[in-house]
Amino acid sequence: MMKNSPIKNIKTLSLPWETQDPFIFCSYHNDNFPGGNENMEPNVSLEGRVRGQDFASKDGWNMYHGAKTPGFPAHPHCGFETVSIVTKGMVDHSDSLGGKGRFGNGDVQWLTSGKGVLHAEMFPLLKKDKNPFEIFQLWLNLPKKSKKVDPYYNMLWNEDIPKVAFKDDRGNLAEVNLIAGHLKGQSALSPNPDSWASDQENHVQIWTMKLQPNAKFTISGINEEVTRTLYFYEGKSINIGETEISRKRLIHLNSKEDVVIKNSTEVSCLFFLQGKPINEPLVQHGPFVANSQEEIQEAVKVYRETQFGGWPYKTSEPTHGSEVGRFARVVNGEEVSKL
Repeated sequence: MMKNSPIKNIKTLSLPWETQDPFIFCSYHNDNFPGGNENMEPNVSLEGRVRGQDFASKDGWNMYHGAKTPGFPAHPHCGFETVSIVTKGMVDHSDSLGGKGRFGNGDVQWLTSGKGVLHAEMFPLLKKDKNPFEIFQLWLNLPKKSKKVDPYYNMLWNEDIPKVAFKDDRGNLAEVNLIAGHLKGQSALSPNPDSWASDQENHVQIWTMKLQPNAKFTISGINEEVTRTLYFYEGKSINIGETEISRKRLIHLNSKEDVVIKNSTEVSCLFFLQGKPINEPLVQHGPFVANSQEEIQEAVKVYRETQFGGWPYKTSEPTHGSEVGRFARVVNGEEVSKL
Protein backbone atom coordinates (compact mmCIF):
# COMPACT_ATOMS: atom_id res chain seq x y z
CA MET A 1 0.00 0.00 0.00
CA MET A 2 1.38 3.41 -1.00
CA LYS A 3 2.16 5.68 1.93
CA ASN A 4 0.08 8.87 2.04
CA SER A 5 1.84 12.20 1.62
CA PRO A 6 2.47 14.16 4.84
CA ILE A 7 1.52 17.33 2.93
CA LYS A 8 -2.09 18.18 2.10
CA ASN A 9 -1.33 21.49 0.40
CA ILE A 10 1.02 24.47 0.42
CA LYS A 11 0.03 28.14 0.22
CA THR A 12 1.81 31.47 0.18
CA LEU A 13 1.95 32.92 3.69
CA SER A 14 0.20 36.29 3.94
CA LEU A 15 -1.13 38.40 6.81
CA PRO A 16 -3.16 37.54 8.74
CA TRP A 17 -2.01 33.94 8.71
CA GLU A 18 -4.72 31.52 7.63
CA THR A 19 -5.86 29.11 10.36
CA GLN A 20 -7.99 25.98 10.71
CA ASP A 21 -10.63 25.04 13.31
CA PRO A 22 -10.25 25.25 16.35
CA PHE A 23 -8.15 28.35 15.60
CA ILE A 24 -9.88 31.42 14.16
CA PHE A 25 -7.10 33.90 13.41
CA CYS A 26 -3.34 34.34 13.68
CA SER A 27 -1.52 37.64 13.43
CA TYR A 28 2.24 38.01 13.26
CA HIS A 29 4.01 41.31 13.81
CA ASN A 30 7.76 41.89 13.47
CA ASP A 31 8.77 45.53 13.97
CA ASN A 32 12.12 47.25 14.15
CA PHE A 33 10.87 50.00 16.46
CA PRO A 34 13.09 53.05 16.99
CA GLY A 35 14.21 54.31 20.38
CA GLY A 36 11.69 55.56 22.88
CA ASN A 37 11.42 58.91 24.68
CA GLU A 38 10.62 59.47 28.37
CA ASN A 39 6.99 58.45 27.71
CA MET A 40 8.02 55.22 25.91
CA GLU A 41 6.78 56.71 22.62
CA PRO A 42 8.82 56.75 19.38
CA ASN A 43 11.60 59.35 19.56
CA VAL A 44 11.28 60.00 15.82
CA SER A 45 8.77 61.92 13.74
CA LEU A 46 5.42 60.26 13.02
CA GLU A 47 4.91 62.39 9.92
CA GLY A 48 3.63 60.41 6.95
CA ARG A 49 1.84 57.81 9.07
CA VAL A 50 -1.93 57.36 9.25
CA ARG A 51 -2.37 57.89 12.98
CA GLY A 52 -4.66 55.29 14.50
CA GLN A 53 -4.49 53.08 11.40
CA ASP A 54 -0.79 52.63 10.63
CA PHE A 55 -0.08 49.25 9.01
CA ALA A 56 2.15 50.30 6.07
CA SER A 57 5.47 49.24 7.70
CA LYS A 58 7.06 52.60 6.95
CA ASP A 59 10.75 52.39 7.98
CA GLY A 60 10.15 48.79 9.06
CA TRP A 61 7.62 49.38 11.84
CA ASN A 62 4.01 50.34 12.54
CA MET A 63 2.06 52.32 15.09
CA TYR A 64 -0.95 50.03 14.44
CA HIS A 65 -3.99 51.64 16.12
CA GLY A 66 -1.90 53.59 18.63
CA ALA A 67 -1.87 57.39 18.39
CA LYS A 68 1.16 57.97 20.67
CA THR A 69 2.44 54.51 21.60
CA PRO A 70 2.47 51.59 19.14
CA GLY A 71 -0.14 48.94 19.80
CA PHE A 72 -3.84 48.27 20.09
CA PRO A 73 -5.78 50.65 22.39
CA ALA A 74 -8.87 49.54 24.33
CA HIS A 75 -11.08 47.21 22.30
CA PRO A 76 -13.55 44.40 23.12
CA HIS A 77 -13.18 40.63 22.81
CA CYS A 78 -16.00 38.14 23.30
CA GLY A 79 -16.45 34.39 22.78
CA PHE A 80 -12.89 33.20 22.18
CA GLU A 81 -9.35 33.19 23.59
CA THR A 82 -6.19 35.05 22.66
CA VAL A 83 -2.78 33.44 23.06
CA SER A 84 -0.13 36.18 22.74
CA ILE A 85 3.44 34.93 22.30
CA VAL A 86 5.96 37.77 22.56
CA THR A 87 9.46 36.70 21.54
CA LYS A 88 11.02 40.19 21.41
CA GLY A 89 10.07 43.43 23.15
CA MET A 90 7.34 44.13 25.67
CA VAL A 91 3.53 44.40 25.81
CA ASP A 92 1.58 46.40 28.39
CA HIS A 93 -1.79 44.76 29.04
CA SER A 94 -4.75 46.52 30.72
CA ASP A 95 -8.35 45.35 30.93
CA SER A 96 -11.82 46.36 32.09
CA LEU A 97 -11.85 43.89 34.98
CA GLY A 98 -8.79 45.28 36.77
CA GLY A 99 -6.20 43.01 35.21
CA LYS A 100 -2.93 44.51 34.01
CA GLY A 101 0.63 43.49 33.31
CA ARG A 102 3.84 43.82 31.33
CA PHE A 103 5.22 40.79 29.56
CA GLY A 104 7.61 39.90 26.77
CA ASN A 105 10.92 38.39 25.68
CA GLY A 106 9.48 34.88 25.53
CA ASP A 107 6.44 35.27 27.81
CA VAL A 108 2.96 34.18 26.74
CA GLN A 109 -0.37 35.65 27.82
CA TRP A 110 -3.44 33.39 27.66
CA LEU A 111 -6.67 35.41 27.83
CA THR A 112 -10.13 33.81 27.87
CA SER A 113 -12.55 36.56 26.88
CA GLY A 114 -15.66 34.42 27.52
CA LYS A 115 -18.74 36.62 27.95
CA GLY A 116 -16.69 39.73 27.27
CA VAL A 117 -13.72 41.87 28.23
CA LEU A 118 -12.35 45.23 27.13
CA HIS A 119 -8.56 45.34 26.93
CA ALA A 120 -5.58 47.21 25.54
CA GLU A 121 -2.24 45.88 24.28
CA MET A 122 0.38 48.61 23.97
CA PHE A 123 4.03 48.20 23.00
CA PRO A 124 6.15 50.49 25.24
CA LEU A 125 9.50 51.50 23.75
CA LEU A 126 11.67 51.08 26.84
CA LYS A 127 15.09 51.40 25.22
CA LYS A 128 16.50 54.71 24.03
CA ASP A 129 18.13 53.33 20.89
CA LYS A 130 16.30 50.43 19.20
CA ASN A 131 13.35 48.29 20.27
CA PRO A 132 13.01 45.12 18.17
CA PHE A 133 9.58 43.55 18.58
CA GLU A 134 8.00 40.23 17.55
CA ILE A 135 4.62 38.79 18.52
CA PHE A 136 2.34 35.96 17.43
CA GLN A 137 -1.28 36.32 18.48
CA LEU A 138 -3.67 33.42 18.09
CA TRP A 139 -7.42 33.46 18.39
CA LEU A 140 -8.49 30.06 19.72
CA ASN A 141 -12.22 29.42 19.54
CA LEU A 142 -14.30 28.47 22.57
CA PRO A 143 -16.97 25.77 22.31
CA LYS A 144 -20.58 26.88 22.80
CA LYS A 145 -20.61 25.61 26.40
CA SER A 146 -17.75 28.00 27.28
CA LYS A 147 -18.65 31.06 25.20
CA LYS A 148 -20.14 32.89 28.21
CA VAL A 149 -17.74 31.93 30.99
CA ASP A 150 -16.24 34.67 33.13
CA PRO A 151 -13.15 36.27 31.55
CA TYR A 152 -9.83 34.97 32.82
CA TYR A 153 -6.21 35.66 32.03
CA ASN A 154 -3.03 33.89 32.95
CA MET A 155 0.68 34.30 32.27
CA LEU A 156 3.00 31.60 31.00
CA TRP A 157 6.37 33.08 31.93
CA ASN A 158 9.34 32.42 29.66
CA GLU A 159 11.35 30.88 32.51
CA ASP A 160 8.65 28.24 33.03
CA ILE A 161 7.81 27.33 29.41
CA PRO A 162 9.36 23.98 28.42
CA LYS A 163 12.14 24.30 25.86
CA VAL A 164 12.63 20.96 24.11
CA ALA A 165 15.92 20.48 22.25
CA PHE A 166 16.72 17.65 19.83
CA LYS A 167 19.88 16.68 18.02
CA ASP A 168 19.57 14.64 14.86
CA ASP A 169 21.92 11.79 13.94
CA ARG A 170 24.51 14.33 12.74
CA GLY A 171 24.31 16.49 15.85
CA ASN A 172 22.31 19.33 14.26
CA LEU A 173 19.98 21.07 16.69
CA ALA A 174 16.22 21.65 16.57
CA GLU A 175 14.55 23.63 19.38
CA VAL A 176 10.85 23.79 20.28
CA ASN A 177 9.14 26.16 22.72
CA LEU A 178 6.17 24.16 23.97
CA ILE A 179 3.37 26.69 24.46
CA ALA A 180 0.60 24.07 24.51
CA GLY A 181 0.50 20.30 24.24
CA HIS A 182 2.96 17.48 24.74
CA LEU A 183 6.23 16.54 23.06
CA LYS A 184 8.72 13.74 23.70
CA GLY A 185 7.56 13.15 27.27
CA GLN A 186 7.33 16.83 28.19
CA SER A 187 4.11 18.73 28.84
CA ALA A 188 3.36 22.42 28.40
CA LEU A 189 2.12 24.57 31.25
CA SER A 190 -1.61 24.28 31.92
CA PRO A 191 -3.85 26.37 29.64
CA ASN A 192 -6.80 28.30 31.05
CA PRO A 193 -9.43 26.03 32.66
CA ASP A 194 -12.24 26.70 30.14
CA SER A 195 -9.99 26.48 27.11
CA TRP A 196 -10.50 23.92 24.33
CA ALA A 197 -6.81 23.17 24.96
CA SER A 198 -7.47 22.15 28.58
CA ASP A 199 -8.85 18.76 27.47
CA GLN A 200 -5.97 16.55 26.27
CA GLU A 201 -8.37 14.67 23.99
CA ASN A 202 -8.56 17.82 21.84
CA HIS A 203 -4.84 17.40 20.99
CA VAL A 204 -4.07 21.13 20.91
CA GLN A 205 -0.43 21.88 20.16
CA ILE A 206 1.16 25.33 19.89
CA TRP A 207 4.92 25.42 19.19
CA THR A 208 7.51 27.91 18.09
CA MET A 209 10.40 26.12 16.40
CA LYS A 210 13.97 26.93 15.40
CA LEU A 211 16.01 24.59 13.20
CA GLN A 212 19.75 25.08 12.95
CA PRO A 213 21.40 24.61 9.52
CA ASN A 214 20.90 21.08 8.11
CA ALA A 215 18.88 19.97 11.15
CA LYS A 216 16.25 17.25 10.77
CA PHE A 217 13.13 17.14 12.95
CA THR A 218 10.10 14.83 12.95
CA ILE A 219 6.53 15.67 13.90
CA SER A 220 5.02 12.27 14.63
CA GLY A 221 1.65 11.34 13.18
CA ILE A 222 -1.29 10.53 15.43
CA ASN A 223 -4.30 8.34 14.76
CA GLU A 224 -6.75 11.22 15.19
CA GLU A 225 -8.58 13.58 12.86
CA VAL A 226 -7.02 16.90 13.80
CA THR A 227 -5.99 19.96 11.83
CA ARG A 228 -2.27 20.64 11.50
CA THR A 229 -0.72 23.80 10.10
CA LEU A 230 2.99 24.56 9.79
CA TYR A 231 4.04 28.16 9.12
CA PHE A 232 7.53 28.59 7.62
CA TYR A 233 8.18 32.28 8.08
CA GLU A 234 11.96 32.72 8.33
CA GLY A 235 14.84 30.93 6.63
CA LYS A 236 15.85 29.81 3.15
CA SER A 237 14.08 26.52 2.46
CA ILE A 238 13.03 23.24 4.07
CA ASN A 239 12.27 19.80 2.67
CA ILE A 240 9.33 17.64 3.71
CA GLY A 241 9.64 14.28 2.00
CA GLU A 242 10.57 14.97 -1.61
CA THR A 243 9.09 18.48 -1.55
CA GLU A 244 11.31 21.56 -1.25
CA ILE A 245 9.45 24.49 0.33
CA SER A 246 10.66 28.07 0.25
CA ARG A 247 10.09 30.48 3.14
CA LYS A 248 6.87 32.38 3.73
CA ARG A 249 4.76 29.33 3.08
CA LEU A 250 1.86 27.77 4.98
CA ILE A 251 1.72 23.96 4.92
CA HIS A 252 -1.41 21.97 5.78
CA LEU A 253 -0.26 18.60 7.08
CA ASN A 254 -1.77 15.12 7.16
CA SER A 255 -2.17 14.39 10.86
CA LYS A 256 -1.82 10.63 10.51
CA GLU A 257 1.58 10.73 8.79
CA ASP A 258 5.01 11.41 10.25
CA VAL A 259 6.34 14.75 8.99
CA VAL A 260 10.12 14.74 8.57
CA ILE A 261 11.43 18.30 8.17
CA LYS A 262 14.94 18.70 6.76
CA ASN A 263 16.39 22.18 6.98
CA SER A 264 18.65 23.89 4.45
CA THR A 265 21.92 25.67 5.16
CA GLU A 266 20.38 28.62 7.04
CA VAL A 267 18.56 28.84 10.37
CA SER A 268 14.80 28.34 9.89
CA CYS A 269 11.97 29.50 12.14
CA LEU A 270 8.58 27.82 12.08
CA PHE A 271 5.27 27.97 13.95
CA PHE A 272 3.09 24.90 14.44
CA LEU A 273 -0.62 24.62 15.30
CA GLN A 274 -2.66 21.51 15.84
CA GLY A 275 -6.09 20.81 17.29
CA LYS A 276 -9.25 18.78 17.09
CA PRO A 277 -11.90 20.86 15.31
CA ILE A 278 -14.74 22.17 17.46
CA ASN A 279 -17.09 21.67 14.49
CA GLU A 280 -19.75 24.15 15.63
CA PRO A 281 -21.30 27.04 13.69
CA LEU A 282 -19.07 30.11 13.87
CA VAL A 283 -20.26 33.66 13.33
CA GLN A 284 -17.75 36.49 13.67
CA HIS A 285 -18.27 40.24 13.81
CA GLY A 286 -14.82 41.77 14.31
CA PRO A 287 -13.72 40.79 17.84
CA PHE A 288 -17.10 39.21 18.67
CA VAL A 289 -17.36 35.46 18.09
CA ALA A 290 -20.54 33.40 18.59
CA ASN A 291 -22.52 30.46 17.21
CA SER A 292 -25.30 32.52 15.61
CA GLN A 293 -26.07 36.00 14.34
CA GLU A 294 -28.56 36.47 17.17
CA GLU A 295 -25.84 35.77 19.74
CA ILE A 296 -23.57 38.29 18.03
CA GLN A 297 -26.30 40.94 18.24
CA GLU A 298 -26.82 40.17 21.94
CA ALA A 299 -23.07 40.40 22.67
CA VAL A 300 -22.78 43.76 20.88
CA LYS A 301 -25.81 45.01 22.81
CA VAL A 302 -24.28 43.98 26.15
CA TYR A 303 -20.99 45.65 25.18
CA ARG A 304 -22.70 48.93 24.29
CA GLU A 305 -24.61 48.92 27.56
CA THR A 306 -21.85 47.80 29.94
CA GLN A 307 -18.49 48.26 28.18
CA PHE A 308 -17.81 44.79 29.65
CA GLY A 309 -17.20 46.28 33.07
CA GLY A 310 -16.19 49.80 32.07
CA TRP A 311 -12.78 51.26 31.29
CA PRO A 312 -10.92 52.28 34.49
CA TYR A 313 -8.10 54.23 32.81
CA LYS A 314 -7.83 57.88 31.76
CA THR A 315 -6.56 56.92 28.31
CA SER A 316 -7.46 54.19 25.83
CA GLU A 317 -3.77 53.31 25.42
CA PRO A 318 -2.35 53.01 28.97
CA THR A 319 1.24 52.02 29.67
CA HIS A 320 2.80 51.12 33.00
CA GLY A 321 5.84 53.37 33.42
CA SER A 322 9.43 53.19 32.25
CA GLU A 323 10.79 51.80 35.53
CA VAL A 324 8.37 48.85 35.77
CA GLY A 325 9.57 45.32 35.01
CA ARG A 326 7.59 42.27 33.93
CA PHE A 327 4.53 41.67 36.10
CA ALA A 328 0.93 40.51 36.05
CA ARG A 329 -2.07 41.47 38.17
CA VAL A 330 -4.92 39.12 37.40
CA VAL A 331 -8.64 39.67 37.94
CA ASN A 332 -8.69 38.50 41.58
CA GLY A 333 -6.05 41.09 42.46
CA GLU A 334 -3.16 38.66 42.84
CA GLU A 335 0.07 40.16 41.51
CA VAL A 336 3.23 38.43 40.33
CA SER A 337 6.44 40.31 39.59
CA LYS A 338 9.39 39.14 37.50
CA LEU A 339 12.84 40.66 37.23
